[in-house]
Amino acid sequence: MTTPLEPAPESLAEGRLWLKREDVHELGAFKWRAALPVVERYRDGGARSVVTASTGNHGAATAWAARRLGVGAVVFAPAGASHGKLASLERLGADVRLVGVDVDEAKEAGKAFARDHGLPFFEDGAEPLQYDAYRAIGDEILDQLDEPPTAVVVPVGNGALLGGVGRAIGSSSPSTLRIGVSAKEAPVMALSWKARRPVPSDRSATIADGLAVRVAIPYAVEALNDAADRMLLVSERQIAAGVASFDRAGIRAEGAAGAGLAAIAQLDDVDGPIVLVVTGNMIDDGLLARCRDEPGSLPD
Repeated sequence: MTTPLEPAPESLAEGRLWLKREDVHELGAFKWRAALPVVERYRDGGARSVVTASTGNHGAATAWAARRLGVGAVVFAPAGASHGKLASLERLGADVRLVGVDVDEAKEAGKAFARDHGLPFFEDGAEPLQYDAYRAIGDEILDQLDEPPTAVVVPVGNGALLGGVGRAIGSSSPSTLRIGVSAKEAPVMALSWKARRPVPSDRSATIADGLAVRVAIPYAVEALNDAADRMLLVSERQIAAGVASFDRAGIRAEGAAGAGLAAIAQLDDVDGPIVLVVTGNMIDDGLLARCRDEPGSLPD
């Protein structure tokens, strides 16, 4: 499936912004692109079930791929995961286990479960096949525009999406800036990119659950070394404003996409078309209402 690339509504960015609409897939997020080939590899290797950890979108994509391929899916999620995303996991037939306060604690529990039961653990961001799959998004962007964009903006959780998109853009359009966006309250990938190695972080408390990573994956950090030209940080209030702006434009967008939109304001030095990858639309109604009606209740 090729997702649309369309001009952003004028209310979002005065004619220079294009939206790569990964949110229009039936799962509501981009993760399906990588889950299918990875789960297929596990199945072809003899696995009857796969284990993973996720705040929602990756788990849903894994469960979706597993159901299509005739295998089971066990998804470990933190106790505070989005109710809407947890409901999606259950609809897709996943065996959902709520463990820990964040995705990294859920990941440790999932790895232990996989070891104990002799099952493969699908670690989001650690599978090279994911990066190959996400390259397609970058290739599609370049095919869909009449000329290469000046910049491509990609929200960064564990880094796999930018790792794939950034490599594709860098190979075919080296003049295009590849810009990652992380949350100030979950800065580990931005810090690691700057240091060019995984660095410790003590927090991942962001409303953008797709960006809520506390422990950097070494493979992802290595990939970003040659897939990103800049890494920007946005506050919780800015993320909320981005989500609200999308909502007013008639687009339901998750926090990660809101973060990407919020970062556009930091690109005053970038002339010409900018492409923003709209990562997904899975956001709880209550959080959407808070972003729209009470952005000042969040830290800036």
